[in-house]
Formats: sequence, C-alpha cells, structure tokens
Amino acid sequence: MKLNNVEIDDTYAEAFTYTYMRILITAVNKKWAKIAAVEACGYGTSMIGCSSEAGIEGFVDASSTPDGRPGYIIQIWTTKKKMASEFFGRIGQCVLTSLTAAVFNYLESDEMVDLGSKMRYFGDGFESEDKIGEIEVVSIPVMMGDFKIEKNFGIGKGVAGGNFIILAESKESALDAAEMAVEAIKGVEGVITPFPGGACASGSKVGSKYRFMRASTNEVFCPTISDRVENSKVKGIGAAVEIIIDGMSEEKVKEAMSIGIRRAAEVEGVKKISAGNYGGNLGNVLIPLSDCINPNDSKKDVP
Repeated sequence: MKLNNVEIDDTYAEAFTYTYMRILITAVNKKWAKIAAVEACGYGTSMIGCSSEAGIEGFVDASSTPDGRPGYIIQIWTTKKKMASEFFGRIGQCVLTSLTAAVFNYLESDEMVDLGSKMRYFGDGFESEDKIGEIEVVSIPVMMGDFKIEKNFGIGKGVAGGNFIILAESKESALDAAEMAVEAIKGVEGVITPFPGGACASGSKVGSKYRFMRASTNEVFCPTISDRVENSKVKGIGAAVEIIIDGMSEEKVKEAMSIGIRRAAEVEGVKKISAGNYGGNLGNVLIPLSDCINPNDSKKDVP
C-alpha cells in the first residue's frame, strides 16, 4: 500500500489502555501559563523509565477558561495507583510554584477524586474555600497572592502508545517529516505526543540481553547497524523517527496517527511508514496502519 508514493508497512501499532488526567493550567498571560505547563510535564516521556507520561495538549484562549485567563491543557498518564502521587508532584511542585498559576479539572468523568482539596494543607491553616463561577476551588495564600485549584479532578481511561515510525533517506528529511507530523497532530483534540518535541529518536523494544533492562534499543530500526542486523528494517534508510501518541480514546489516537502519517508522507525523502509493536503479546490495543489511511483521500482533515 502506498500514500504519495510512500510505502505504508503492512503492520500495526501496539498500544495500551491506561489511566489519565486532563488538567487546565491558567496564568496571568500566555507566557506564564506555558511555563507552568512545561514544568508540570517535565521528565514525562515514557513509563518505561519515568513515573508517568505527560504532555501539553493545547492552548485555551482566555475567553474559554473558568477564570478568564489564558491557559494550557496538559495530560498525565500513569497507573491509577500512582496518579495521586503524580498529581501532587507535578502540580504541587511545578505549578503551585509557578507565578500567577491556577489549576482546573478539564475532564468530565464518572470518577472524580478530591486531589485539589488535599492541596489545601500547604496553606498551613490559612487556606480557604472559594468559587470561580460554579467551580469549587481551594484558595491557598502564596507570595504572589492566592493560588487557586479546583477541588475535584476526573480520572479517565484512554489509549497510550499509539505510534508510527517515519523512515527517510536522510536525517534532514526525517526531521522535517517528524516536525510536520507533530504540528499536524496538534490539531487533534484530546491527544498528546509526550516525547521531546513530540518525536522519539530512540525507539525501543521490550527486554534486553542485559537482564536488569526493561527495554532496549530497537535494533531493527537503527540505520547505523543495518549491515549487522539480519532482519533490519532500515537497509538503505538514513534515519528513522517514531511518533508516539497518547489519547482519550482509540478513535482519537487513530485520528492523530492518520493525520500525522499523511502529513509525513508529503515530505520529500520519506520512503516508508511503519509502526512499533511487540507481536501483539503486550498491548491490548492493536491499530493497523491500514485502518489509519485512505489512499484516495490523503489530504482530508489535514490542518
């Protein structure tokens, strides 16, 4: 199967059902809202080594936020057991400390937890309860004024680890394709691409010859050793880049994969699109690349 003369591999992305939170961070202006959001998402690329995956979903204009200030939506992905710890670490250490920041729930869910309420203890008895519109918040006095955080936050189930791999003739074309794909994916509501700049240079496989390693380099996609790997998938390829997507549903992840693949396939020098999987033995969500592509409508819905 081909798209814009780029071969689409007959394979699938192997993803996982996981829990996540969707949080809105606002501040006095766009600059400080983004600073807080970036800090909150630090060291959140992969649950292979990080305690969670986290990323910025998108910007929200001041006209659409509870406190009438600009903000950014972030997502935090981890196990349900670890979610409270991740929330207190990322919000308590990285957003409470950020100038003029406030925090609101951004996920309608049947499962609500009072994590915002528990942030009150930082107020050391000087905290109070307040309302912003109809939203119940805790108001914590800090040196910049009051830090306000919504009392209850939703926890949802979504799909983490949707992916596709761009194989290109050079590093330059792989980089261009990755940047264009990630930029296009930003137009899909409800998804994040948690790796640096939205793209991953070090695609991994499960396990290793070293027993203490949970994951290791995916040698079949490493161009510099293609002549040493019998089943290499990158012979004649200069560089490969993996785009990894977490989203609120399988449909959202599939939509993001489709848009990203089609945009990458427009870049000169891209030779093939593949995906990362583990033989269907690990993830419970399998997304065939063929399901993401309509070769007769390759530009549909691309921003």
